[in-house]
Amino acid sequence: MVRKAVTAAEARQALRRLALQPTADGTGSPGTGSPGTGSPGTAAAGPSPRADRPSPTLTLAETRDLVRTTLRWLAQQHPGHTVEIRVPPFAAVQAIDGPRHTRGTPPNVVETDGATWLALVSGELTWADGIGAGRVHASGLRADLSPVLPLGSPDL
Repeated sequence: MVRKAVTAAEARQALRRLALQPTADGTGSPGTGSPGTGSPGTAAAGPSPRADRPSPTLTLAETRDLVRTTLRWLAQQHPGHTVEIRVPPFAAVQAIDGPRHTRGTPPNVVETDGATWLALVSGELTWADGIGAGRVHASGLRADLSPVLPLGSPDL
């Protein structure tokens, strides 16, 4: 299957959609918190109602589309085959420049659920907090995505 490239406009739209998710008070105000505080883009304190959805306002299809778009954008902005980023059941990509992996299980793997991935790319959750809470599983010397997350707003 040939995957089309994500345009800057598509990435911007996906990040904007994440920023407009309701906050804990239900206002939907974008950017009302700082990274790691649990409130700039998705439902704040407490676990998500479902691990595959970051917010009750996102449908499963919307979550899937946002995860796929942001993963593809990350892979385009940081091309390579050193780290495999898995967000089951939605998508997986290889990214980050470095030694290419060709066979078997990749040595550098990041795996998380959809809600956590969207929290990471939006800045709601920091990489260190995700690892510390066990919401992100990373193995390998190069499996640290903190230099590339959260995703910045794409410029045209």
